[in-house]
Amino acid sequence: MRILHTSDWHLGRTLHGVDLHGAHEAFLDHLVELVRAERVEAVVVAGDVYDRAVPPVPSVELLSDALARLSALTRVVLTPGNHDSAARLGFGSALYRDRLSVRSLISGIGEPVEIPGADGGTGALVYALPYLDPDMSRDALAGPEVDEDGTPVRPARSHEAVTAAALRRVRADLGVRRAGAAARVPAVLVAHAFVTGGAASESERDIRVGGVDSVPSGVFGPADGLDYVALGHLHGPQRVGREGTDPVMRYAGSPIAFSFSEQHHHKSTALIDLGADGVRTTQLILAPVPRPLADVSGTLEQLLGPAFEDRAGSWLRVTVTDDVRPEQLWARVTRRFPHALVVQHQPARARERAQAAAVTATQDPLEVAAQFLHAAGGRAPDDAELAVLRGAYESVLANQRSA
Repeated sequence: MRILHTSDWHLGRTLHGVDLHGAHEAFLDHLVELVRAERVEAVVVAGDVYDRAVPPVPSVELLSDALARLSALTRVVLTPGNHDSAARLGFGSALYRDRLSVRSLISGIGEPVEIPGADGGTGALVYALPYLDPDMSRDALAGPEVDEDGTPVRPARSHEAVTAAALRRVRADLGVRRAGAAARVPAVLVAHAFVTGGAASESERDIRVGGVDSVPSGVFGPADGLDYVALGHLHGPQRVGREGTDPVMRYAGSPIAFSFSEQHHHKSTALIDLGADGVRTTQLILAPVPRPLADVSGTLEQLLGPAFEDRAGSWLRVTVTDDVRPEQLWARVTRRFPHALVVQHQPARARERAQAAAVTATQDPLEVAAQFLHAAGGRAPDDAELAVLRGAYESVLANQRSA
C-alpha cells in the first residue's frame, strides 16, 4: 500500500506581496504527475489547504481542479487545518464520490476511510482528525464518562486533552476491526497539530491555548497501534516522536516557503510504503521551487558589486549595513536585485547593540510582553497581570479563528 502525504498548501497565500498562485499551480501539477508515476493508492492532505477561512475564488477553482485530477487517479483523504473553515471546506462532502473523502466533522473521527488493496480487500485504514480547537471541540468530544449529575465529562481545555479524547475513539474502532480480522491491516492517522519536539517556522499561525500550543507525541502511541501519523501544521518537513515507542510520525511540511525562516528547508512530499508489519519505507520527493529564498547583507557598494551575482534571480531579504542610509535605497537595490522582497537598512554598529533585544515571530508573545514590562517598569509582572495579558491575547486569537 503506497500513501502520499502532503499538507499546508495554503492556497491563496502571498509572500511579502508576491502572488503565489502560479507556484501553487506548479506544485499541484507536480503532485498529479507524482501520483501517476509512483502508482500511489491514496493521497492524504493534513490540513491548511487554504490560507484563510474565506479563500479567493481563484484558489477555490484551483483546489477543485486539483482534487478532480487527483481523484481520477487515486483516492484522496483531506481534512481541514487551523487556517481552513471546516464547515466551508467540508460543504457537500456527503455528495463526493468514494475516491474523494473530506473529513471535516468531529463526529466522523472514529470512522476510517478504507483504502482497497490489490487483492480487493482493505489495504489500509485512514483515520482523519480535523484541526481540534480546544475551545470549539470540547463539547463534541465529551464522554463516555459522566459526572455526578449524568452530564458527559468534557476534556480539559488543552490541545493535549482534546487530541487524546479523539484518539480514544480511533483506538476503540481500530481495536474492534483488528480483533475480528484474519490479517493485520495497517492504520494511518491524518492530523493537524503541533507535536512536542517539532521545529516551528515564522509562518505558522499561533494556536496557543492556556499558554500551550503542543501535544506530546505519546498521545498518538503506542507503536503497535497506528502505523503512520501524517501530520500537518509545521512548515518544515521533519520526523517527530520517539522512535520505537511512538508510531512513525512525520510532518510533510508546506510545499512552498512562506517566510525567510524556511529558506533552508527542502520542501517535499512523503511517499510511504505500508504493509501488514507497518511502515516499510519512507521517501521524500522534492517539490518544485519557484524561486529560492536567501538573505544578503553588506554595504550598498558591496551589494551592487559582483559578489552577489548568483543571487539576482532569488527572492531576497536585503540588509544594507552602511552607517548612513544611502539615498534612493529601494530603487538602487531593486535595480540590482529585481526579486528583492525586503530591503532594510541596519547599520552594523546599531545592529550589534540591538541584537540581544531582537524579537522573533516564534517567541511566546506573553514572554515578550513580560520582558517589556520588566524593561519599562523595572519588575516582572505578577500572576494577576499575567492572567490579564493571557486573557487579552487569547481573545485576539479567538477572533481570528475560522468558524
